[in-house]
Amino acid sequence: MASPSRRLQTKPVITCFKSVLLIYTFIFWITGVILLAVGIWGKVSLENYFSLLNEKATNVPFVLIGTGTVIILLGTFGCFATCQASAWMLKLYAMFLTLIFLVELVAAIVGFVFRHEIKNNFKSNYEKALKQYNTTGDYRSDAVDRIQNKLHCCGVTKYTDWEDTSYYSEQGYPKSCCKTECTPNKDASKVNHEGCFIKVMTIIESEMGVVAGISFGVACFQLIGIFLAYCLSRAITNNQYEIV
Repeated sequence: MASPSRRLQTKPVITCFKSVLLIYTFIFWITGVILLAVGIWGKVSLENYFSLLNEKATNVPFVLIGTGTVIILLGTFGCFATCQASAWMLKLYAMFLTLIFLVELVAAIVGFVFRHEIKNNFKSNYEKALKQYNTTGDYRSDAVDRIQNKLHCCGVTKYTDWEDTSYYSEQGYPKSCCKTECTPNKDASKVNHEGCFIKVMTIIESEMGVVAGISFGVACFQLIGIFLAYCLSRAITNNQYEIV
């Protein structure tokens, strides 16, 4: 058992570790709130584009929302563990941080590897949506209209993509292709000529880049927490520190 003088000497060190870890945990908790907000923002701002992707891609915002929620709960647990100076709780906190870090790392690698598949999947689904386009409220058709209205584009690669559809044969270009207010017709001079695919990919890459950057920053930040929690836990165990 450590002598009272030894515990007295190590108490300031452990108090310092606790203070730093509490500050870290608070910031970590804030990052959870940020991830939660980014997930909700991604769900709202990219909903039109995700609706034309496969089911796996549409889960990306929910993954961020779930991760943010877990981090908020874990940050609260870490704060409690630090205040209690419980060695086993701090070890558990470090273990959970490590687990989340590994999950985020794997998710980032998978996202990077399959980024080209997302592009190809979006293009093929957009082409399919044009072929099956109708005005009866189908969610894919609604997504096409919202994208074309918002980005002022028409078709996949160019406006002539519509000319191969059954909708064009019957009614011409959809209203969402029009440069200004116009009725459906086959007058190409009244519609936007630029296709939507390149514009959509630019937006997705830009906004997903923001999401990826924030996620990567949070993941790296967790390494600091793992180190601090482990050091404090070890110091408490080795010196048999007790709070009076």
